[in-house]
Formats: sequence, structure tokens, C-alpha cells
Amino acid sequence: MSSERCTDIEDQLDDILPDQPNPFTDIELSRRSFVKTAGILSAAVATGIPHLASAQDHQAAAATAPQMMDVTFKVNGTSKSISLDTRTSLLDALREHLALTGSKKGCDHGQCGACTVLLNGRRVNSCLTLAVMANGAEITTIEGLAHGDTLHPVQASFLDHDGFQCGYCTSGQICSAVALLEEHKHGTLSTVSFETGHTSKPELTDNEIRERMSGNICRCGAYPNIVAAVRAAAKGALA
Repeated sequence: MSSERCTDIEDQLDDILPDQPNPFTDIELSRRSFVKTAGILSAAVATGIPHLASAQDHQAAAATAPQMMDVTFKVNGTSKSISLDTRTSLLDALREHLALTGSKKGCDHGQCGACTVLLNGRRVNSCLTLAVMANGAEITTIEGLAHGDTLHPVQASFLDHDGFQCGYCTSGQICSAVALLEEHKHGTLSTVSFETGHTSKPELTDNEIRERMSGNICRCGAYPNIVAAVRAAAKGALA
């Protein structure tokens, strides 16, 4: 039994199939081209890194450079003029620049109310208020509520009803309660006012007080006494 030689078969295949490029050779060439190109690009990027880093440094320095501004406001009846970084919060201006440390920094995110002060008679979270925004305004802090040795009625009521425990939130609670009484006096409504339908001079019920004081958190849980203190102060104001 005879068979064709392998060389004869290979010759026949060469006649039938045209020359085809070797895929493995193409892959190898492509890989080499990629490595070569990547090396060139890497060198170019590496050469530009010092310039890029320098530009980033200048940009970061410009972004963090303080922009100073002269600010004047009346704090507790006294005019104060200070030069501040425009990014300074009203809370930091009061505590760090004017040594009025009665306003506390709790969460520093406007969530706890410990930093509450009165800005033109309205309560604000001083940690969220830029000091430059208060330029020309009248500010009242916890230190400015009493008249000499005579406590503000709300302060006295908090003492009488033991409306505090650790006392950290108390300055914000009292400033908020003082503003609450003024808001109620001028007919400002709350969510409870609308829920109960009492939209015409609503009575300052416990639920009204709780709603209107809800922006001030007491981590000690002295809420019943705080409500009682505000209720008593409100009755005294109406008497």
C-alpha cells in the first residue's frame, strides 16, 4: 500500500491556498508597536509632570490664599470692626476673634442649633452664616440677653424649670426661645398651626413649642423641662 509523500501534499496545499499572513507574527508586531508607543507616551508624560505639578501647586495656593475683608457689625449693642478671611463663619468670628464663647460649636453643620444667635432679631445658625454676610447687622448672642445682673425672662425661666443638664446646648436653646416668642408675637405660623387649623393667632401650646424649637437638639434629653421653661416665659410675656 502506497501513500503520497508529505512533501507532495504540502506542495498541493501551496497551490490551492494563497499565501496567508501569519497571525502570530501580526500579534507580535502589534504588541511591539504598542509597547514602543506606550514607552514614548510615558516619557512625554513624565517630562511634563514637573510642569503639571507646578501648575497644580500654584492653583492650590491660589485657592487656599485668604481673601481678607473688613467687617463691621454691632454685637450686643457694641460696634465691632475686624478684618476677616471671607470664609470665616459668624460663629468663628464671635468665638475666635471677639472672645464671645457663649455660642457653642456643636455639629458645625447647622443640625444641632447650639450656635444659634440673633441676627437683626431673627435666629440663625451662626456656623452656617458667613461673617461677611453679617456686615452692618445687629447681632445678639447669649452674652447680650441679660441687662447687667438682671437675667432675660427666658434665661430666668430656664433656671426655674431646670431646662438644661450639661448646658452645652443651652445658649442656643435660649436664643432660639427668645426669637420664638417674638415670632409668635408677630403671628408667625408653624407646621402645627396649619395642621391644627389654628392659623389666626395660634395658642402657644406644647406641640407648638416643640415644633418651633425642633431645630435645637439637647443630647441630654431635657426637652420636657425646656418646653416648660418656654411655656412659662411665654405666659410671663403675655401677662
